[in-house]
Amino acid sequence: MVKVAVLGAAGGIGQPLSLLVKLNEDVTALNMYDIVRCPGVAADISHINTNSTVTAFQGNDSLKDCLTGMDIVVIPAGVPRKPGMTRDDLFGVNAGIVRDLIQGVADNCPKALVCIISNPVNSTVPIAAEVLKKNGVYDPKRLFGVSTLDIVRASRFVRDVRPSFNAHTPIPVIGGHSGNTIVPILSSVQSEVKLSEDEIKTVTHRIQFGGDEVVQAKNGEGSATLSMAYAGYRFVASLISAIKGKPTTECTFIDLSVDAQGAQFYRQLGATDLEFFSVSANIGPNGVESIQPISGISPFEKELIQAAVSPIAQNIASGVNFIRK
Repeated sequence: MVKVAVLGAAGGIGQPLSLLVKLNEDVTALNMYDIVRCPGVAADISHINTNSTVTAFQGNDSLKDCLTGMDIVVIPAGVPRKPGMTRDDLFGVNAGIVRDLIQGVADNCPKALVCIISNPVNSTVPIAAEVLKKNGVYDPKRLFGVSTLDIVRASRFVRDVRPSFNAHTPIPVIGGHSGNTIVPILSSVQSEVKLSEDEIKTVTHRIQFGGDEVVQAKNGEGSATLSMAYAGYRFVASLISAIKGKPTTECTFIDLSVDAQGAQFYRQLGATDLEFFSVSANIGPNGVESIQPISGISPFEKELIQAAVSPIAQNIASGVNFIRK
């Protein structure tokens, strides 16, 4: 069975994410960590009648006990976006939070599969990698940037345009996880939905900046939490299935060195020398097993990839420099 730790469990994403993890019958232990309000949230979730044990951990001194023995660590901790803020604006605060939590992973469960939700993912994943490298425990197969919300939005937004489309149909989204670094591959369903050129551009832009809709609708009171929790759990559920012996395929922001041959497909599309990129990855019990190509990418999508490369490179450099400086 599988043990999962959620770091930032009392937050806007952490609470519903922990709730969804509690419902998974393959989870035997759910460890919930935060710096405030965690015991109450954990007590509430612990009353749900599934067989997993829920334990609360609050404050820095409890991080070691929270992480010891965990199979999966999920990190949604950090501050949310507010109107007018980009994910890059969050960097100054969330970078330090992720650094400190990943140090706990390095010290106490270096073999865990680690899922980074804290934004900006394009930078926080490289931060996590650098911390693990400094501690001599970096395994790129086990580190994931969770970009699943982009995939969730892609399927939902296509259905908004074509109500006959099944919103459960996955649409690959590659590149990064912010603004124009997000590259939805709508061509994967084009034979079914037959979107016009204008519709493709409109839906693509909405997927890239869908988070702004939520930030604006919440009027300064937060960003996407419920949809992010759902998307984060969907990715965690895939990892749980993989650990249980059912390999899965997900788009995720990863270190391309895990499969140099598979990564060539994305490098030839424009990823060139990027260390990290969101790709379609086959995932097994020990993490990424291979990187898979995506067929039928359109000329428009190739242009989007080219436009995404420079900002992703800058985001990665920001994360790396934050640890190395």
